[in-house]
Amino acid sequence: MDAGGVLRLTKHHGAGNDFLVLLDPDDLRPLSAVEVCALCDRHRGIGADGVLRAIGGTGPAALAMDLRNADGGVAEMSGNGIRCLVQAAVDAGLVPAGTVTVWTLGGVRSVEYRAEPAPGLGYAKVGMGRATLGPDLGGDTPAGARWGQRVDTGNPHVVLFGAPAGDDMVRIVGPRLASSVAGGANVEFVWPGPGPGQLSLRVWERGVGETLACGTGTCAAAAAAHAHGAAGTRVEVHNPGGVLEVEIGESETTLAGPTQKVGEVTVDTTVLARLVSARQGRAADEPEPVEAGVSDGLATEVATRQ
Repeated sequence: MDAGGVLRLTKHHGAGNDFLVLLDPDDLRPLSAVEVCALCDRHRGIGADGVLRAIGGTGPAALAMDLRNADGGVAEMSGNGIRCLVQAAVDAGLVPAGTVTVWTLGGVRSVEYRAEPAPGLGYAKVGMGRATLGPDLGGDTPAGARWGQRVDTGNPHVVLFGAPAGDDMVRIVGPRLASSVAGGANVEFVWPGPGPGQLSLRVWERGVGETLACGTGTCAAAAAAHAHGAAGTRVEVHNPGGVLEVEIGESETTLAGPTQKVGEVTVDTTVLARLVSARQGRAADEPEPVEAGVSDGLATEVATRQ
């Protein structure tokens, strides 16, 4: 929160999928799309795949998650992000360790969190809801993939299964398929291994680009692979940044893995304002991301949707 002209955040990652977390229990400091872009800039800002704002929840939810991707656009859900958000809230004493219920735009999620002995290390398991399989891509499946499947895990995905994906495949096919879905989608490139019954994954995330891991994408990949007979109900998914564990149940898919607090960050709000101004100057002719789904008073929307 702002205190004496500064914004205090913490930085965390889950399997290399990194986030800045702002604890704002009273919903007093919403971040604009351009502020998020400035903070996530890996050269002129701090650098992150996205920014999470932890707000006090209502009803069954102890917290609410306001999630923005690195481009400032609103995202419904992040499996790694929600685990990092709970770690930050537990570390700050905002909620106790154990089971923490969090409201998201993708639905209410339950996170089981425990701190590990190593400094900054935690372990979190989150109920991701049911992965809903959409239509096969059929004739639209890119060359090099055996099959393609649309999947919804609270946010939209396109899963491609085949041989190990190279850089050209990810960087060319990823953005093309991401933009083929209204509002954008995450695109997962999946193949068997490295061990029996395991999967490997690379991901192109909407609003970010290629990331080291994607929690919702890991669940989407596991669910699609299971439906096609390429994986069981318990799957280790090897993201470039680390291994995540998925369990596919009849009514819910769960995601588990470590979270790491990297450090604490203090940003002078005057500096942030200058970064924002400079960014707006560089992108004067580019449209800002649509601010759909989040208002200045997200707590009001939380109460409405529960």
